[in-house]
Amino acid sequence: MDDLASKSGVSRAALSQIEGTRTNPTLSVLWKVAVGLDVPFHELLGTSEEGGAKVLRAGDTPPLKSGDGRMESRLLSPGGSSPDLEIYELRFLPKAVHRSEPHGRGTMETLVVMTGALRLQVQDAEYELLPGDTIFFKADVPHVYENRASHETRCFNVIRYARES
Repeated sequence: MDDLASKSGVSRAALSQIEGTRTNPTLSVLWKVAVGLDVPFHELLGTSEEGGAKVLRAGDTPPLKSGDGRMESRLLSPGGSSPDLEIYELRFLPKAVHRSEPHGRGTMETLVVMTGALRLQVQDAEYELLPGDTIFFKADVPHVYENRASHETRCFNVIRYARES
């Protein structure tokens, strides 16, 4: 429990309350726990592994919002659709800045800017991205998304987690 608290940034007391079903964690806390456990976020959602097509309706996954409400992320890939891949829609309000902690070792991201413009900082390198631009980067390091424009920026983000064989 101490190790998970250290890796996730979620207090030991909060983890204990979640484990004992004395509280329901927010989606942002679940995200931190997934990062601490080094597992894809959807694995914590308890989805079934039934065969056949998997459908995720637009209203099935409420967006995760940043603390200041200027950035939101909505899971687009149905749970169980791929054990090592997640697809998100990211929306950044004007002047939004989102600092992402490093994901698990070997995690990669592909980001496609659909509308607006985005500055992405990956460690010490900065990239200015416009509609239609795509960037592929190692996400196991700190990275920062910044919408410097006066209008919303919308992106698709594909996260591929490394799997131990």
